[in-house]
Amino acid sequence: MAGTRKSVGDKTAGGKSAARRTLDILDLLAANPGGLSITDIGDRLKLPKSAVHRLLAMLIEKGFVQQAATSADYELTMKLGLMGLRQFAGLGISDVAQPILDKLARDSGELARLTIVDNERLIWVAKAQGARYGLRYDPDTGFLAALHPTAVGAIWLSTLPEKDAVRIVTAAGFPRAALFGPNVVRTVDALKAKLRETRTRGYGLALEEAELGTAAVAVTFRVSPQAEAPVAGTLSLAGPISRFPAERRAEFARTLAAAAHELSAIWPLRAGLVGRSPAALPPELANAV
Repeated sequence: MAGTRKSVGDKTAGGKSAARRTLDILDLLAANPGGLSITDIGDRLKLPKSAVHRLLAMLIEKGFVQQAATSADYELTMKLGLMGLRQFAGLGISDVAQPILDKLARDSGELARLTIVDNERLIWVAKAQGARYGLRYDPDTGFLAALHPTAVGAIWLSTLPEKDAVRIVTAAGFPRAALFGPNVVRTVDALKAKLRETRTRGYGLALEEAELGTAAVAVTFRVSPQAEAPVAGTLSLAGPISRFPAERRAEFARTLAAAAHELSAIWPLRAGLVGRSPAALPPELANAV
């Protein structure tokens, strides 16, 4: 009917729905915390200024976007981040995983990190720093884990059928190998060989692959202790390559395997542990968390 307001499912320029374009804008602004102008947004998303203005007005009305105080640029408010934090807290991941990460970091003196599987991605969600002085490796949390250059990616991909692993890496940006360390795999054949080695070894290993001068060891953990249970995520230890000689890497792998078994045992209980102190837990769980 003429004069009626279009729904979020209606098409905008470029053939995508307004809902899809709105999500594209949120993604773009999240990657540019300093803000972007309407022109920048339109150019990057190939949208006319009028469409960008209309979608930004809706996002401002809903409290997701604001104009920067010192410019006309648009930036995200904290609303989206707070929604993510509330969702993360509701999963109970920190309740069960953080004590395990803290112990790994304390005992190893290196950076302990956790990823969780999200569809066909790994997301860094928690960490604990064990290095108190000297060289430290301490990247940010909350980002997608690159798959082909990391120990966590290698061990997770090695649990999948080879054709699926190759498809996922290629879709995630396999050709961008130049962005990583000198030893990163650069071909599909090299990736397949790396995954075969990882399966045989039993743990993921990255030596100057993700970044120059860094090394990491990783294992998977499952949603329950059963061997056939789906993989829930990974545990890893990372640091300067000078502190990761072969014998120490093997020691780290054994330590991580034990921690993964412990985490798998209590992973199903995480939702019920949210906000509860160890004193309020059953005795058999108090020491675990």
